[in-house]
Amino acid sequence: MHAIEVIALIIAAVAAGAINAVAGGGTLVTFPVLLLFGTTPIIANATSTVALVLGTAGSIFGYRRHVAMVKTWLARFLPVSLLGGLVGSVLLTRTSNEVFGKLVPFLILFATILFLAQGAFRRFAGNHLTEVGSVRQRSIVWAVVFQFAVAVYGGYFGAGIGILMLASLGFIGLTNIYEMNALKTILGSLINLVAAIWFVTAGLVDWPRALIMTVGALGGYFLGAHYSQRISQRAVRWIITGVGFTITAVTFYKQFVR
Repeated sequence: MHAIEVIALIIAAVAAGAINAVAGGGTLVTFPVLLLFGTTPIIANATSTVALVLGTAGSIFGYRRHVAMVKTWLARFLPVSLLGGLVGSVLLTRTSNEVFGKLVPFLILFATILFLAQGAFRRFAGNHLTEVGSVRQRSIVWAVVFQFAVAVYGGYFGAGIGILMLASLGFIGLTNIYEMNALKTILGSLINLVAAIWFVTAGLVDWPRALIMTVGALGGYFLGAHYSQRISQRAVRWIITGVGFTITAVTFYKQFVR
């Protein structure tokens, strides 16, 4: 790797870590930067997942006081989250670089739209909140099924799963945002961890790049957590959205026009 690439990977990882700590969506930064330097799409996806997983898992510590309040929900969602994460990561290893490369523009576009619409998702879910004690069993069943689908997507690509989970948790009656974030963070971390383990065992990780980005991501998570109250989340969202749509346009052009 040239010095320029090393610096770019570190900057991207720091930015992704800080973005994940503040708003989520860091994959939209690390993944395209890896593509930019010639990493194949599947290797880039696996490497990005591994590079960001330590910081994501570490963020659980920040919600440790709320874990006891969501144990019941955690027991319901944990099995399908682990299974879905494994299924998604296995599906990725069964996908050729050519096919995944064609899917990349759509995946990035989907993740970008999710990121842009997260406020609307939360408001829409909030309008359908019910008291936890009156949640119907059917709603819980559908929420578990939906969580499995989210986990499969998370194991396959991953960007935007937190937004989907928060919307789902709102529908089934959770109203405490701290408890919802704790549950979302734990489940998302485990989905990413399962995917990362599978990618490592499948030999899909570019370790030199992954290690460089891990160091940057940890620094980014620290900075994001420390300075999150001083950062305009609105500005962060607009920047990431702009980057996401730009990358979508570029990847569409490379895959289907050039």
